[in-house]
Amino acid sequence: MLADLGVPGGDDPRLLAGIGGGEDAGVYRLNDDTALIQTVDFFTPIVDDPYLFGRIAAANALSDVYAMGGVPLLAMNLVAFPIKTQDCAILRAILKGGADTLAEAGTLLVGGHSLEDDEIKYGLSVTGTVHPDRLLLNSGARPGDQLLLTKPVGTGILATAIKGGLAGTEVEEMIGGLMAYLNREAALVMSDMGVHACTDITGFGLIGHLHEMAAASGVAVNLEAASVPLLAQTLHFAGMGIIPEGAHHNYQHYRQFVKSRLAVDDPLEMILHDPQTSGGLLIAAPPKVIAAMTAHLRQRNYPFDLGVIGEVAAGPSGQINLF
Repeated sequence: MLADLGVPGGDDPRLLAGIGGGEDAGVYRLNDDTALIQTVDFFTPIVDDPYLFGRIAAANALSDVYAMGGVPLLAMNLVAFPIKTQDCAILRAILKGGADTLAEAGTLLVGGHSLEDDEIKYGLSVTGTVHPDRLLLNSGARPGDQLLLTKPVGTGILATAIKGGLAGTEVEEMIGGLMAYLNREAALVMSDMGVHACTDITGFGLIGHLHEMAAASGVAVNLEAASVPLLAQTLHFAGMGIIPEGAHHNYQHYRQFVKSRLAVDDPLEMILHDPQTSGGLLIAAPPKVIAAMTAHLRQRNYPFDLGVIGEVAAGPSGQINLF
């Protein structure tokens, strides 16, 4: 408990999600109709184009609010920039990318903070709202739920291939478009549909975030590796051993929770540990709800492959049964 750790307000009943629950953001009930969502995220550039980097960073920061069923309202920039050695046009392009994504999301930029640093970093703090009864946590998955993933995985592997000169501009454009794409549409579709749990896929990789959801919900997960949507060329590069360091860290940490039936040298397993940036939503809901959501998104010409990647099962809390 937060109160046991000496964290102020850790036992406040108005705190619906805090630092002790492994949730995507903090949530505080203001009244019977409104809860406040607060989140923050920033990182170093993952693409060469500064404008695209700004868009990706903003989409990534907004994603936590969408994952909790909320609407992002306000944002503040967080910037670190080597002002004495880098062209200010780069900084302007980053901020323009972030501002354009916020405008797309209908979120107001209300300020921020900057500092001089040797390494470029950019992100945002975001404030949103949600009705307390419609708040989605990662702790609500139930046995019998299916699991829907709304974006393909592979951004970490492909970014590593790009940095190594093994993939061209078309690959960078592909992953850039995916990472800059807001999770808003999927979040809107899942509202009022009876979804039990949701999170977004980021640095822990698919297996890491699945474990976090399963552990918080007190359930196990059956994960069908072949059903996980992959970005083009991800399997090719993973088979070559083009795996980012973060994926190896994830594998070392989470393999204790995984019972895998895959071959020892199957590159799919490492792909499932690949850290993602601004990844898709992972949604747990009854099969009828998942079918309705999938049909609705496809009717809206949703641009990415959707994957029903497995199901929630009774079993040891947090265990991933990988087939």
